[in-house]
Amino acid sequence: MLERMTNADAPEPRPRRRAPAGAAVLREDVTEAIRTAVFEELAAVGYARMSIEGIARRAGVGKTAVYRRWRSKLHVVLDVVSALAVQGLPAPDTGSLESDLRLLYEVSSRALRHPVASQILPDLQAEAARNPEIAEAVQKALREGQDGVAKGIVTAAQERGEIGAGVDHALALDLISGPLYWRSVVIRSPKLPKGYLDGLSRATAQALRAL
Repeated sequence: MLERMTNADAPEPRPRRRAPAGAAVLREDVTEAIRTAVFEELAAVGYARMSIEGIARRAGVGKTAVYRRWRSKLHVVLDVVSALAVQGLPAPDTGSLESDLRLLYEVSSRALRHPVASQILPDLQAEAARNPEIAEAVQKALREGQDGVAKGIVTAAQERGEIGAGVDHALALDLISGPLYWRSVVIRSPKLPKGYLDGLSRATAQALRAL
């Protein structure tokens, strides 16, 4: 018969690891829920009417959870908008300049015309005119978000000999990104005309070759 294990024989329980005193353990799933709620709240009510209370309610958390991560609604918006610059877009690699541009425009068009993005971007642009911090974050998100992709398209075209080696990359970025942003965000055309992206890709490729 097995002998009954005594208390002295029982293995000692491992000590439980504790977070450093004063440190808050921030759950990543809660952080992502709050970030998503920020975009949805911006689209629903705009920056001026947005509140920490509204963000927390939409995320299904308490206000404290938001304040543990950001000290004000300005800082949470700056964070989520700046994050767009890091995400960027996938760099097309189809083997030709015009096809690369066509793929980029297809992806960008869907993103810009998304119901959430189409509400947020104009509102943030208006706020940027009044708040330098928001202006800097919006510029970073919009400019740097596509800068690497545009440079990749131009560099690949240069290596294939489709455009000259001395192209001004800043000007090339304006040519690549400007028309679609103007139509989708500034004048907010409800629907792109049939064949618009094909024509834009062809015209932009011709303009880049002419630089």
